[in-house]
Amino acid sequence: MAATPTENTALSPLASSERTFGFRDHAALWFSLGVGLLVMQIGAYLVPALGAKQAVFVIVLGSVLGSGLLAWTARIGCDSGLSSAGLMHATYGGSFARLPVLLNIVQLVGWTAFELVIMRDGSMAIARQSGGFASDYWPLLATVLWGAVLLALLSGSMVTLVRQFIGRYGLPLVLASLVWLSWQFLGKANDMSFAELWNRAGAGGMSTLSALDLVIAMPVSWLPLVADFARHGRQGKSALRGTWLGYTIANVWCYALGVLVAITTPSTDLVAALLLAQGGLIALGLILIDEVDNAYGDLYSGSVAGHSLKPNWTVRRWGMLMAVVCTALALVLPMHSLEPFLLMLSSVFIPLYGVILARLTGHNGVAEMVSKRKVDYSAVLIWFMGIVCYHLCSLQLPDLGAALPTLALTFVLARLSRPAAAALSATA
Repeated sequence: MAATPTENTALSPLASSERTFGFRDHAALWFSLGVGLLVMQIGAYLVPALGAKQAVFVIVLGSVLGSGLLAWTARIGCDSGLSSAGLMHATYGGSFARLPVLLNIVQLVGWTAFELVIMRDGSMAIARQSGGFASDYWPLLATVLWGAVLLALLSGSMVTLVRQFIGRYGLPLVLASLVWLSWQFLGKANDMSFAELWNRAGAGGMSTLSALDLVIAMPVSWLPLVADFARHGRQGKSALRGTWLGYTIANVWCYALGVLVAITTPSTDLVAALLLAQGGLIALGLILIDEVDNAYGDLYSGSVAGHSLKPNWTVRRWGMLMAVVCTALALVLPMHSLEPFLLMLSSVFIPLYGVILARLTGHNGVAEMVSKRKVDYSAVLIWFMGIVCYHLCSLQLPDLGAALPTLALTFVLARLSRPAAAALSATA
């Protein structure tokens, strides 16, 4: 008797029995994923180029827009039950979709290694502040320790992690740390004359649109991952609302906190500035623990993508292998110098999802489209055009930003060229 081939669960709709996430689960997950030291650091980059008032306006607008795109994709993933790899297959064709899936895995490996470096550096800063761990070997041990934490998390259930740990325990602790740090730095701002800081003009060097691009970059960077979690939701509407609300609040809060730290503290080191705040050691430690779920989210999504390429390897096996690889990369690669490369690699996913959103929105048979065709040439061409548009905007029109023009171009072109339902059903 022939062996039954292993089911490719990444390219099949998730069974209704496995869809347990409600509004609170989506909101808690994406609030937690939206909190991070990297987000605060990018928020600090907005000043002094922008004034505080202008920076907050850009943060709110960019967060609402960027999180809206994230939530839009979450609804498509929830309604279809497909993973991110499944959405790519449905849009670009089964044969060609392997390319963006593979690029996504490379991106997620890079970002996970970068997250491990952030966690290691934060751990060492906390250790120095508390007067311990001065050995040269501690950075290596800290990296291995955080890698081991990821391995332990990946050996369990993602659904259990979200519903039991993040929702019940992690979220209240992170909220408490953000409230405490915000209170501390608002107090500093008040001592320095809050009205003067709020109305201070920016020094220039960054336009409003390019700053908006920078704010949108963080939620957009999660586009290739969101469906892997949203497919576990019971209803598309709750996935959309929970994702939008949770990530918007986290993004606004962390960006704004970064701005607040930058305008009240002369230090250019965000971690050092946070540690100087009263109770900053504990608050930073809690945020650092929450940083683990960002790395976990990258690895989980990467493992689902890997399973779509090699289904005889389980999602858990893929995740644990990737955790080991990322830990090794964090130990040997100069990750801080690789950040521009990772951001450039991320740029291919903005036009990629402009096409996906245009082609799949309002389509009732998304799951059936996965195996319909090998290559959708019009979708591929528009994606390539979007990549070119993104880099041309970055080089030639930096003041206009690149994300929004690229998304608009690819969405409009892909929507106008979307095949009719009859044509899709005929293409088997």
